[in-house]
Amino acid sequence: MAEEEKKAAPVNFIRQIIDADLASGKVDHVVTRFPPEPNGYLHIGHAKSICLNFGIAQDYHGKCNLRFDDTNPAKEGQEYVDSIKRDVEWLGFKWDGEPHFSSDYFDRLYGFAIELINKGLAYVDELSPDEIREYRGTLTEPGKNSPYRDRSVEENLALFEKMKNGEFAEGKACLRAKIDMASSFMCMRDPVIYRIKFAEHHRTGKKWCIYPMYDFTHCLSDAIEGITHSICTLEFQDNRRLYDWVIEHVSAPSQPHQYEFSRLNLEYCLTSKRKLNLLVTNGIVDGWDDPRLATISGMRRRGFTPAAIREFCRRIGVTKQDNTVEISALETCVRDDLNEHAKRAMAVLHPLRLIIDNYESEGEEISAPNHPQKPEMGERKLPFGRELFIEQDDFRESANKQYKRLVLGKAVRLRYAYAVVADSCEKNEAGEITAVHCHYFPESLGKDPEGVKVRGVIHWVSAEGSEEAEVRLFDRLFTVPDPGSAEDFLSVVNKDSVTVIPGARIEKSLGSAVPGEAYQFERTGYFCADSKLSKPGHPVFNQTVALKDTVKKAVSA
Repeated sequence: MAEEEKKAAPVNFIRQIIDADLASGKVDHVVTRFPPEPNGYLHIGHAKSICLNFGIAQDYHGKCNLRFDDTNPAKEGQEYVDSIKRDVEWLGFKWDGEPHFSSDYFDRLYGFAIELINKGLAYVDELSPDEIREYRGTLTEPGKNSPYRDRSVEENLALFEKMKNGEFAEGKACLRAKIDMASSFMCMRDPVIYRIKFAEHHRTGKKWCIYPMYDFTHCLSDAIEGITHSICTLEFQDNRRLYDWVIEHVSAPSQPHQYEFSRLNLEYCLTSKRKLNLLVTNGIVDGWDDPRLATISGMRRRGFTPAAIREFCRRIGVTKQDNTVEISALETCVRDDLNEHAKRAMAVLHPLRLIIDNYESEGEEISAPNHPQKPEMGERKLPFGRELFIEQDDFRESANKQYKRLVLGKAVRLRYAYAVVADSCEKNEAGEITAVHCHYFPESLGKDPEGVKVRGVIHWVSAEGSEEAEVRLFDRLFTVPDPGSAEDFLSVVNKDSVTVIPGARIEKSLGSAVPGEAYQFERTGYFCADSKLSKPGHPVFNQTVALKDTVKKAVSA
């Protein structure tokens, strides 16, 4: 991570709490954690949490654990573990020591459950899941006690042992904390803390057939790891009461405290792993790393940079107020970063042959800067010859004065090269222009020809010295700003969210571009080679962002 990023420590209410805790002696060091469930790929909301937790650890010279809260073997797997580690490292952060797993603590968690039973604070319930929901009550009506709530400690211990030994079928028994069925907080109405699942765990195999619930596991994992500041999003605010209750009523090795901040809501994006998974499994997108998704892997494949995502998270800040951020704010950060660091190149997306009739040389090489404002990035050589490709939109037979590109009888400059004047054009039977004939001014390299008004500058590539490529342009994946609120989010999928251009022409050097390496296709936008589809002899480039924010206007038009 760049030094200037490290120096610009943000100010927010969580850091103010930490400052006060350190000043008062409540804590003498800071330990945070990033605790994803390995049941999907990370998205932009996780990026905000990563930057917050790891950033705090860095700035306070503490440590941040990467912990996988892997309590549901039916939905979790090693693929997700590997993707999460890859995403955290790609964003520029490193966890302290080895990754942690809640499954590492299953024996200790089982012991804490036994402790609650012995204290008369947990019981084995044989109500069905539907009956448990019915007994729980509503937001306006209190719940009622289970008929199994007053079992003896000895009976509960024996039944819990039977659960552990696989002597109950799934759904026939569970362990519940004994708290208060009349509580105004639903999470305190005797929550389930252990359930039966005959599923093989990706780390513990078939050792267990009972698994602790997330709310029971999460707080105790924090306590085991000595987390000083447990930071989560606002939807867990009510659950803080259960978090504190569990810590208070078992012999927890430390006393962590939970703090909540607002989650990141981004226009035209989904951050629900369940809904993202539906997009993947239904084949609507090309996997979790589809460039149209706001997953970290999707943004990486599209060409977003770690620095841009970190800067975006810094700019939006950390508050307790829910809001929705315009996606243009993220794209602005990406554009700002790529403008500084991306090499320049030329690519013609819709090629039109340009023939320079008076060019008699066998060819030459023209120097072009890799970045016009950064000479330290060096230069590249562009082959130039009698036949070139320009964009179809860069030529018209006639046009008004506002059109600053190539028109019959008018002059333009070929970027970094010569000025040319269009003389005629060829057409096919359908009347479509297939080639433009022009003449050039041999003395116009680097200067305007005498007595000739040059209307503008267009880009080009050599016909012989270029390579064919596939280019993919992206629009918003959804047609509405808040797809998550739609009754059926699949109904608001934008069917035209990707445009595939199969016959683009690129500078030959781009044919071996490294996936993820950013380029500005001059006058067009920022692009990178696709990590999945690009192959030797068949380069595929993804549009990262346009040079200007034009997509939003197109969607709403």
